[in-house]
Amino acid sequence: MQPYDRIAGQWVRFRPALRAEELALFDRWLDGLPTGAAVLDLGCGTGRPIAELLDKRGFGVTGIDHSTAMLDQARQAVPGANWCQAELDAPLAQPFAAAVCWDAIFHLERARHAVVFREVWRGLSPGGRFLFTTGGSAQPPFTDTMFGREFFYDAPAPAETLALVQAAGFAVLTDVMLELPRGGREKGRMAVLAEKPAT
Repeated sequence: MQPYDRIAGQWVRFRPALRAEELALFDRWLDGLPTGAAVLDLGCGTGRPIAELLDKRGFGVTGIDHSTAMLDQARQAVPGANWCQAELDAPLAQPFAAAVCWDAIFHLERARHAVVFREVWRGLSPGGRFLFTTGGSAQPPFTDTMFGREFFYDAPAPAETLALVQAAGFAVLTDVMLELPRGGREKGRMAVLAEKPAT
């Protein structure tokens, strides 16, 4: 059983909404997308708040997560979305107008991050934008606990992440440090908005 399977009940109450600075990034990410556009929520968790927000704005939502229990919660939260159980770096089956991977990629070994970026690039339509978060400092892999369960974390330095995103074919539109590293378990948290060239 995955760690997130064990905390799905707590997690659904833990993250009910996006913060103001996060929502501003989401607004920029979604700006100009037509109603009904296919949007991917990669590492969707319980579907709240992100898939729920996308659904309310009229987009066609596909959520991907590896946790059975999280997806069960997501199906209840947003029954009209398409939910799939898979790893973050699995090949994508359809073109998407936009993709988001929020607070998920740092649970993968850093060697797999480049694969995620390449697969998302392949899965986006030309001009599609990709919004994601990752660690905000150079750090070795580590484990930490959440709701009494142990979770794995890994991320390269921010500059290396940006280089990997560009190597996958994206143009980086902006990168924002949402949380500064403070030492110990507080490694920092960076958001990146990137775009697949239109041609």
